[in-house]
Order: sequence, then structure tokens, then C-alpha cells
Amino acid sequence: MRPAPAWAQTGTMAETSPLASFTVPLGGQRIELQQIDYGSGGMALLRVRIREGKRFTVFDIDAGSARAWGEAMLAWAAEHHHVSRP
Repeated sequence: MRPAPAWAQTGTMAETSPLASFTVPLGGQRIELQQIDYGSGGMALLRVRIREGKRFTVFDIDAGSARAWGEAMLAWAAEHHHVSRP
């Protein structure tokens, strides 16, 4: 059984704030980053939305997971910096 979404756990609906949006050159996937705030003084999460055609993949992650994911991507990008973005 899947856990209840964060808004159901806190009893309040979330406010969404856009942070960044871009399209991947190879494949054309649309990536959106949003901040999700659950109530005043409540939990904040990073939402990663990936759109590929009609299909969406959505991750809501905490700050620690976002940091680990970001650091891993930065390390990879540093090793492959010779490949430029079109």
C-alpha cells in the first residue's frame, strides 16, 4: 500500500512555486522544478516533474535527497564538461 501524500498527512493543501524549467536537448523531455509548501511553517519539498510526450514522472523529495541528487549530477557534469549544451 502506498503512503498517503504529504498534503493528506498534514491536513492542508500545498502551495506550489516554480523554480526552474527547461527542455532536454536530446529527447525533448520537459523538466520543471517546483517548491511545494505544506501549510504555514509546514514541510517544504522539491517537486521534479518530467514530461515526456503525454507521460509525466513526478518526484517530491526532501532537502537532503535534493542535495545528494544535485551533488551527484554536479560531479557527473564536471567529468563531462567537454560536452556542450546546444
